[in-house]
Amino acid sequence: MWDRLYRLKQRGVTLVITTHYMDEAEQLCDRLVVMDKAKIVTEGSPRDLIALHSTREVLELRLSDAERDRLAASVDGIAERVEWLPDRVLLYTASGDETLAAIHERGIETETALVRRASLEDVFLTITGRSLIE
Repeated sequence: MWDRLYRLKQRGVTLVITTHYMDEAEQLCDRLVVMDKAKIVTEGSPRDLIALHSTREVLELRLSDAERDRLAASVDGIAERVEWLPDRVLLYTASGDETLAAIHERGIETETALVRRASLEDVFLTITGRSLIE
């Protein structure tokens, strides 16, 4: 179905879609509205919303409880914003690789580390303070 919608979009057909899947919205929408609790909280193109509400990259870390506590004690100045989720820590930064290097320089051991570009899910988390699964 999503492939068909994408092909219609390429042909210039106007589509109105409602979805909770931000990756699909990012691929299918030229313009979108983000709603929270039945209220419009922001609108624009996916690229503009990411640039406005997030950083270029996000460093996702999974840490042991002890390392999570060590990071919490020394996180100041390491990223523009930090989100503490139950299963991981998100560090919003211009360069995920440089931020990861800074974390390792502080002696913090990570179980996993993933550098990715910011997405519309990050925008939703920033604007509402809630993840999409809540």
